[in-house]
Parts: sequence; structure tokens; C-alpha cells
Amino acid sequence: MKTAIWLYMFLFLAFFDLHAQYPILTPFAVSLGAAPVFIGWMMGIYALTHLPGNLIAGTVIDKHGSRRYIIFSLVSAGIVLLLQAHVQYPWQLLVLRSISGFVLAFLSPACLALLASLSKNEVTQGKYMSGHGVVHTLASVVSPAAGAFIVAHTGYSTTFQGLGWLLIATGVMAVFSVPKPVKAMTDARGGNEEAALSSPAPSVSWRYFILPFVVSCSQGILFFELPLRDTGVEGIKSTGILFSVLSIGALVTLSMLFINRYSPYKRVIAGVLLMALCFFGMAAFPHVPLVVILFILGSAKGIIFPGLASMFIQLSGGSKLGRIFSLQSIAMSIGSFIGPIAAGQLRGSVSPYYIAFVLLMAGLMMIPINRKGSALHPHMN
Repeated sequence: MKTAIWLYMFLFLAFFDLHAQYPILTPFAVSLGAAPVFIGWMMGIYALTHLPGNLIAGTVIDKHGSRRYIIFSLVSAGIVLLLQAHVQYPWQLLVLRSISGFVLAFLSPACLALLASLSKNEVTQGKYMSGHGVVHTLASVVSPAAGAFIVAHTGYSTTFQGLGWLLIATGVMAVFSVPKPVKAMTDARGGNEEAALSSPAPSVSWRYFILPFVVSCSQGILFFELPLRDTGVEGIKSTGILFSVLSIGALVTLSMLFINRYSPYKRVIAGVLLMALCFFGMAAFPHVPLVVILFILGSAKGIIFPGLASMFIQLSGGSKLGRIFSLQSIAMSIGSFIGPIAAGQLRGSVSPYYIAFVLLMAGLMMIPINRKGSALHPHMN
């Protein structure tokens, strides 16, 4: 439990730092002279360079443990942000975002694998995943608005420098607080470390990975489109507040811990359907206040992400978690790459929010249907 608390604290600081950039990256790129299509590529390249990092992370985390990769990811991302404070041309921002995408690709699989390894009980693992979501959401409630207000008063350069030093400091703290990997995890499964590493990767149908793909694709569309409403100082502030509303909605459902008693399969299906309806509402009913829709959309996120983590843990049988979560991250990286680029290319002819709705509904139709009850949720309602 002590390890989980330390990890939650590091995750809070890291997520605070990362989410503070969401409302300011697009206006910053515009201030450098970037066009909407270039901004779409800038956001997409971050996700694209996640892919090699995810591919590497899956194997090395299972082999060496999560600790060194959490530290590497935090410190490296902080250094990139320090360099980002001195960017003068759009192509420089593109290069730094691509590097940032690679180094941060190790953070999520490493943290999720470490949290999942703290317990062998499925319900407890679900609670740890919910805790991860709560910490993520708590940071994202405050950070978008905070980042927007800091930029409005101090400028882009000072903001990026402050965020960079925060990440580096968090990485240094992790050196002394995240425990070194032990062999107890593999011993508890009744095998030695070499046998575990040489065993084949767990077989999980690729159709399940469609869900994180379409969810991240729709999120990428939202993160691209929302800041383009207004790129002025007041627009940055209002966008930051809207992102915070999104996170508050997620916090509400993440705080409902009784939801963990239900099948992760059903939770994910319900969450994705609710998210799809929110995007349809933004596309078809523009007169509905964004605050209301984004709050509901955030509530859907609070259901989806802990459910996805629990679902993949059960599908894998609790083995090779580093690889499983890296595959999930790969699916999300591809979606985050395609989403902003598609929105940038098609926003002149069709609402990007409608594209997100279609993708989410298509993803729901492609996942396996559980008719008789399976090992996916043997002890759950």
C-alpha cells in the first residue's frame, strides 16, 4: 500500500504537468505561425512516436521492472519541456513533441504494470486501477485551468520551464521512493523469472484493442478541436476551464468505487456508448452548453479507463502485464495519431465530433459479444 501511495503521488505530479499543456499547445503553435493542418500533425506525431516506445516498453518492463523506466520517462520529458521553452519555429516544436512522445511512452505501461503487481485479487486490482484514474483525474481537474492562467500571466516560455523542472523533480523523487523490482511477482505464479520471460505473449483477441484505439482517437479529435474555438488569451482561459470540467466529470464516476463490482466488459461498453452519444450531441446540437456535454463525457471516461485496465488484466490472466499494457498503449497511440490529423484534414467539410461518434460506434460493433459468460468476469455481476 505504501508503494501505491508513493506511485499515486508521482503520477499526480506527472499528470498535472502534462495536462497543463493541453489548452496551451495549440495557441502556442498558432503564435509560431502554424496552420491548423500542421497543428494536427504536431499533435499526431506525439502519438506516432509513442509506438516504438510502447513496443520497447512491453518487453523491457517485464524483464527489468517498472522503476527505471518511470524515472527515465519523467526526467527525459522534463528536459524536453525545458528545450520547448526556447522554441522559435513550428518545426522545432514538431521535433520536440516527437521526442516527448517517445520518452513518455514508457510511463503509462510501467505505472499500470507496477500497480497491477501489488495484488493478485481481481477486485483489489480494479480498485488500484480506479485509484490510478482518480489521481489522473484529480491532476487534470486543476492543471488545464492552471496552465491557461499561468500562460496568461507569465507567457509560454516561463510556463514550459516551470513544468519542465516539475517533471525533473518528480523523477528525482522517484529515484528514492519507487521500490526496486523483486522476484516475488514471478515466484507467486509458481515459476522462475527466466521461464516467465521466455513464455509466449498472452493471447488476447486484437478486437479488444479496438476499444482503446477508438477512445483515444475521439479524445485526440476533442483535444485538437476544442482549443481552436478561440486562440486568444481569454479563449485559452475558457478552454482550460472546459478541460477541467471534463476531468471533474471523470472524477465523479471514479469516486463511485462500487462500480468496480460490475463486469469490466459491461462497464467499458456502457462508457464507450455514453461517450459516443456525447460526441453526437456536440455535432448535432451545438446549442447545448459545452459544459454539460463535457461533464457527461468526462463521466464516461471515468468508467472506461479503469474498466479497460481491469478487462485486460483478466483477459491476460495476470501474466505479462507489461506487454499487455504496452499493446493497449500502442492502440491508444495510433488512435491519438489518427484523430487530430483526420480532424485537421476534414474539419472544413464535416464536424470532427461526428467523426468521433462514428468511430466509437464502429468500435462497439466490432468487439466480441459475451453471450454465455466467460472468464472475462467469472466472479462479477
